[in-house]
Amino acid sequence: MGTIDSDAHVIETMTTFDYIEPEYRHLRPRVVRQVEGEHLKSNEGGAQKEFWIIDGRLQPKEHNVGSNTSDVSREMRDVSARLAHMDALDIEVQVLYPTVFLRAWTQDPTVEVVICRSYNRWLADIWKQAKGRLRWVVMPPLRNMEETRNELRFGKENGACGIFVRGLEAEMRLVNPYFFKLYEMAQEFDLPICFHSGNNSFQVRDIYAAEGGFSRSKLPVVGAFHNLLMDAIPAKFPRARWGFIEVSAEWIPYVYNDLELRFARKDRKFPDDPLKVNNMYVACQCTDDLPYILKHGGADNIVIGTDYGHADTSSQIEALRLLKQDATIDRSVIDRILDANARALYGLS
Repeated sequence: MGTIDSDAHVIETMTTFDYIEPEYRHLRPRVVRQVEGEHLKSNEGGAQKEFWIIDGRLQPKEHNVGSNTSDVSREMRDVSARLAHMDALDIEVQVLYPTVFLRAWTQDPTVEVVICRSYNRWLADIWKQAKGRLRWVVMPPLRNMEETRNELRFGKENGACGIFVRGLEAEMRLVNPYFFKLYEMAQEFDLPICFHSGNNSFQVRDIYAAEGGFSRSKLPVVGAFHNLLMDAIPAKFPRARWGFIEVSAEWIPYVYNDLELRFARKDRKFPDDPLKVNNMYVACQCTDDLPYILKHGGADNIVIGTDYGHADTSSQIEALRLLKQDATIDRSVIDRILDANARALYGLS
């Protein structure tokens, strides 16, 4: 049995944007360094000295970088080093998510297309070097659905196994009919829609600018799950798969209880195992009370990730190994979480 790390990360560098076409080089992100004044602190307590400038806006570069991984590994400057570290952690495959793009970063459709295209080609090259062990989720330029189609096609042909979506996109909820084209394409290309901790709303970002990320990044994804079920969106796209990544799984019983009450008011029956019925998958953390969560179903729909490369509340580089050692969970369920469930979500053979 293999082990699938369902949530690992890359840390973007200037190399990420080497794929931008010459006519758009003026849109290339830049790195600037703070040389005076009080420094912000990273998640590990260090001084945050470097920042991205993307579409004229400052974005932190060092805020969420884990020192328990080497820079050449997390930045993909040495893919063989990344694979060697995976071997040491007993990980067969990692699914790669971005870092800087967990935040809102542009409202300009042209900038979005140019940067997403470059990021996707960088990940495609990483996949080629890794001989199938480093899979990735496509960054879709959602303000342009035709270009999104082009990127999904490219991703499908070059090792992508999902579509990256945040809890809010383009200042809209994900039940907005605008996104139905995306969900149709997800079915067409057999790629899951992967809601990852984060949001692409400048309004929400600014409201919660001073807090640690719970309301800004985690709750929008939980809200998207609730919205999708309340509006019966998965039923409209029965071949789509939906992932909810890096938001823990502790919220599942609470959301189920709330939805069941709301369904009853509308004379709708809430299913016994909503995850299974709706092709939904949730990434758990080692700190979750899995025996309690599994009482509500989901044995075939829970996955787990390390948050490799990061240093936040979801990060546990030994997550897969720790789950293997958990004596409170049936061994067959552990095996599914580590392997079969992730393969089902991401369509891995």
